[in-house]
Amino acid sequence: MDSFVISSLVPVVVLIAAGYLAGKRRWIGGGAVKDLSHLIFLLLAPALLFRAMSTVHVEQLSLKPVAAYFVASGLLFAGTLALRGFNRTAAVIALANTYSNTVMIGIALIGLAYGEEGMVVLLTLISLHSLVLLTSATVVLELAVAREQAGAQKRPSMARTVMRALRNAIIHPVPLPIIAGLLFAQTGLAMPEAIDKPIQLLGQAFGPIALVMVGITLALTPIGRHWRSALVQALVKNLLHPLLVALIGWLLGVRGIPLTVMVVAAALPIGANVFLFSQRYRTAEDLVTASVVVSTVLALATLTLVMMCVQWLP
Repeated sequence: MDSFVISSLVPVVVLIAAGYLAGKRRWIGGGAVKDLSHLIFLLLAPALLFRAMSTVHVEQLSLKPVAAYFVASGLLFAGTLALRGFNRTAAVIALANTYSNTVMIGIALIGLAYGEEGMVVLLTLISLHSLVLLTSATVVLELAVAREQAGAQKRPSMARTVMRALRNAIIHPVPLPIIAGLLFAQTGLAMPEAIDKPIQLLGQAFGPIALVMVGITLALTPIGRHWRSALVQALVKNLLHPLLVALIGWLLGVRGIPLTVMVVAAALPIGANVFLFSQRYRTAEDLVTASVVVSTVLALATLTLVMMCVQWLP
C-alpha cells in the first residue's frame, strides 16, 4: 500500500479509534456529545477556518473544481429522485448520497495529505457546500412536503422557504468565518501576533478533537436492522460520488491538486447534517443514522482506495 496514503490516513484512523474506545467505555457519555459538538463547531472550527482563509486572495481561488463537484452532486441527487420518486424519503436519501463530512473528517485529512494548497481548495468547497446542497435539499423537501400535504394545511411560500434556507446556510459557524477570513485577507492587513497565536492554537485543536468526536459518535450510534440498506447508501456515497466527480472534473478540464481534493472530498463519508434533515422532516431517520455510521466505518477502506487511485490522475 502507498506510504503517502498510509501516512495521511493512519493519524485519522487512530484518533477515530481513540474516540470510539472512549465512547464504548463511557468515558464520555451521550450527554457530553452535544457540548463537545458545540465546542468544535462554535469555537475551534471558526478559528481554523478564519485563519486558513485570512491570507488567501480572491484571485487565488478557482471555482471550476467546485463547479465540477456540484455538477456531479446534482446529477447524483437528481438520479436518486428519478429512481425513488419525488417524496421526502427520496430527497433525504439523495442528500445522503451527495453530502460529505467535509469539516470534521475532511479538514484534518486534506490538511495532512495535501497541505496548504489542498486546504485552500477544500475550504473554497466548504464555503459553498452547505449553502448549495442544504439549500437545494430544503427546497426539494419543502416541495415534496407541500405535494404530500396539498390542501391539508397552508405552508410557507416557496420564496420564504428559500430565503430562510439561504440565511441559515450563510449565518452558520462554518461558511461565516471562511467569508470573514477572505474579507480580512483583501484588506492587506497582517494579524497581530498576540491575536494570531491564540487563533492558531484553537485551530490546531480542531483536527484531533473533531476526529475523536467522530469515534465517540460511532460508538454511541446503533445501526439496527437497516445495515444492508445502509451499506448500499455507503457504497453510493463513498465510491459512486467520487467517481462522478472525477469524470465531470476531467470533462471540465480540472487537473492536479484541485481535481484530487474534489474527488477525495466526494469520497468522504456522509455528513451529520443529513441526519438532522431526516429528523426535521421525520423520514428515514433509522436508515440515515445507520448509513452515517456504516459510511464512516467503510470510509477507512474506500478512502484508502480512492486516495491511491487519484494519484494516477494526470
